[in-house]
Order: sequence, then structure tokens, then C-alpha cells
Amino acid sequence: MSEPALSQVPAGVPIGAVSIRRLGPADLPQVTAHFLRLSSRSRRLRFGGVVSDTFLEQYASAIFEAVSIVFGAEVDGVLRGVTEIRGSITQWTQHAEAAISIEDAWQDRGIGDALLKRIIRAARNRGIAQLYMVCLHENRKMKHLAHKNEAILDYSVDSVEGRIVDLHPSFRSLFEEWYDEASLYLSDMVRAERG
Repeated sequence: MSEPALSQVPAGVPIGAVSIRRLGPADLPQVTAHFLRLSSRSRRLRFGGVVSDTFLEQYASAIFEAVSIVFGAEVDGVLRGVTEIRGSITQWTQHAEAAISIEDAWQDRGIGDALLKRIIRAARNRGIAQLYMVCLHENRKMKHLAHKNEAILDYSVDSVEGRIVDLHPSFRSLFEEWYDEASLYLSDMVRAERG
């Protein structure tokens, strides 16, 4: 299904063909490359401090190990944004944390909102009642996304926690996720057949 947030990209700003899809272990090289392309500022805002390439490689290598769901935004076939939610080590619980990273050149184009909406839907469909996000106080883009998606924002000295509460699956949310997964499966089959 198309992402309405992507239609908010300002006219005349070329972003190429954008697709949001669920990622899996086979996408690890692209996820790692995405994290390594993040600027030092984007790394600090995403991970809450200065992080090295080694840290990013280790983080990426563990992203699919726990109970997690990861979505990516591809622009012309290159992964430019990643969002994830994580449960406990072995199961989904009532609370999960969400995180988003978008490469600098692709920010402010609706991709972060599209990724967040997709991850909220995935959380809702897994019975997660509360999704939370933590960001540095200075991360105005993340605070804006959280507020736009009806998060309750709690401010501390150096960070902000956004909580999206009262999530419940609906027929529509379940159908939309099923449709997206089925569409991806079919397009992967066609792509594989064309070789």
C-alpha cells in the first residue's frame, strides 16, 4: 500500500522511488551500510551519544537477534532509513521501544513519518499496548514525529520520552499489514523469477 506521508514531499524535490518494507537477516549488509552512512550528528541523535563505526557494526549485527521488527525505507533500491521495535529477548510484552534513523540527505521528506506509522501498526498488531521512544532534548525532528503521532511527551533534563499508548489491533491494521507482507512476497517472487 502506498504511504500517504510520502505524498507530503515538497513538489520539485526528487526522491526517486521510495518503498517501505520489512527487513530481515538477509538485509544485514544494507542495514550496516545505512548506519555507517549516518553523519556524526545523526548518529548522536539516534544513539544518544557519540558512537564509532565498530559500535554501529555490532549494533547492526544484533538487530535481528532479539524479538524485533525492522522496517526500511529504500530510495531507488538503497536503504536510507530504518525503524525498529524490540520486545524482550524471547517474546513481545505490553511495552516496546521504537527507534528511527534517516540519513541526512533524506530527512524532512516524510520518510520518518511513514516509517513510524508502519512501526506503530506493527506494534498494535502484536498486542503491544505502549510504544515508547527516547531521544535527546535537542532532537526536534523526533519530538515532532512523536507529537504528530499522538505521543505523550515527558521531558527530563537531557532527554525526552515519547509514549504512544492505548494501541489495539483493528481489522484495518491487520489487513494492511497482511496486504503489505503479501505484496512484498509476490514482488520478491517476480524479481527472483526475472533473475
